[in-house]
Amino acid sequence: MKNIERFAVTEDQLRALVAEGLKDGGDWCDLYFEDTVYNDFLLRDSEVSSAGYHVDRGCGIRVLKGEKTGYAYAESTAYEDLVRAARTAASIASVASAKAQPPFRSMSSAQVRPNDCYPVRLSWDSFDCGGFAPFLKGIEAGIRSRESRTLKVIAMLSWSMSEILMYNSLGELTTDSRPLGSISVQAVFRQGGRTEMVNVSRSLRTGAELICPEVAEDLISRAVGGVDRLFEARRPKGGQMPVVMGAGASGILLHEAMGHAFEADFNRKGQSVFAGKTGTRICRKGINIIDDGTLPASRGSCNYDDEGVPGQKTYMVTDGILTSYLHDRISAWSCGVPPTGNGRRESFRYNPIPRMRATYMESGCDGSLDDLIASVRQGIFVDQFANGQVKIGEGDFTFYVKSGALIENGRLTMPVKDINIIGNGPQALADIEAVAGDLRIDESTWTCGKEQSVAVSCGIPSVLIGRLTVGGE
Repeated sequence: MKNIERFAVTEDQLRALVAEGLKDGGDWCDLYFEDTVYNDFLLRDSEVSSAGYHVDRGCGIRVLKGEKTGYAYAESTAYEDLVRAARTAASIASVASAKAQPPFRSMSSAQVRPNDCYPVRLSWDSFDCGGFAPFLKGIEAGIRSRESRTLKVIAMLSWSMSEILMYNSLGELTTDSRPLGSISVQAVFRQGGRTEMVNVSRSLRTGAELICPEVAEDLISRAVGGVDRLFEARRPKGGQMPVVMGAGASGILLHEAMGHAFEADFNRKGQSVFAGKTGTRICRKGINIIDDGTLPASRGSCNYDDEGVPGQKTYMVTDGILTSYLHDRISAWSCGVPPTGNGRRESFRYNPIPRMRATYMESGCDGSLDDLIASVRQGIFVDQFANGQVKIGEGDFTFYVKSGALIENGRLTMPVKDINIIGNGPQALADIEAVAGDLRIDESTWTCGKEQSVAVSCGIPSVLIGRLTVGGE
């Protein structure tokens, strides 16, 4: 395998490192090698003012003994450094708890290489970097030409390639080559003495074909498309009312307020409001909520997770019934179920834990967004959220609304701003009254920060929630 050559290790050395990790009676040992190259270009004040080239390379070694985890890493892949890391991890795990783990089982019989989720047509290395500055300048020029109130534009283009090698004490050897390209644009507009800011982005696990006129046009159009509404928006009266959430970016509420509560570590420890509720109805029939690692090019997708488990599509909620948590190997072994491919980590410096990938709700059959809005006499429509806070145990959440409008007698009226949406995750699920047929996966630069940062995606069709608290005047 090419990644064995990249890290200059042999299979005999991999086996020896695992043996070193298990020498004090450990139950499990795995190795995670990473070689990531990261590049970025920043446009500010109409010029590309900085560019960066970064390399991160090393190996993390994990040893499990009973309920105890030992983790150590080396910021090199020299064999003597890896041996020291293995010994350190073994030493940390050697003080085992009395509770033993269930038997560690191989995935080999069910392990089938998934489809490649990273459709690269033009490698980043082969693309002429001289084209990046004109691309970013073209985005700024497009925004300024269409919106005379433009005060400032900041744009960043970044891309990375991560070469991964994983090996464990079951002898499973897995490699993955993960691309990620991202373009972020921040535009500031001024009208009179007032300024408003818009952030738009696109991020995909693809190659340099991301640098194209179609993507530039999408970013420009989204940056200038709602400027009038921003300056017209007012703070409405608050209270409890129906809320219609627009398709796409509203999926961040699904991710934060509900998705985290489905992660198996919270449930295994009894910390989640959904702990012990598999097989029970938590929302109306027809609602399906998925965490998916197989969407082609999606920022959250993975051919394999960071424990070597194949990426897969996991139904957390099926027809309104809670059917699965999101498992890494530890929680899966503890619960006696197969892992779902959700063991993820920020880098080789971190222990893998259950994390989401691309989380979304499937389309429903309750009509269109217009139909949902028309059914509401007095309420609010929201399509962009920011700065959410969630209590996993209770399920309570608060989200700041970036973009929305009043609904009056079935029509959108005054744009709104400076409001919070307040509710409870399980109750909000139970209060979903209608789901439109317009699912959209948002392709922005979503990053989840549960203890460590990982790239994710989210999406949702337009949905009507019968009652949430709107924090206004």
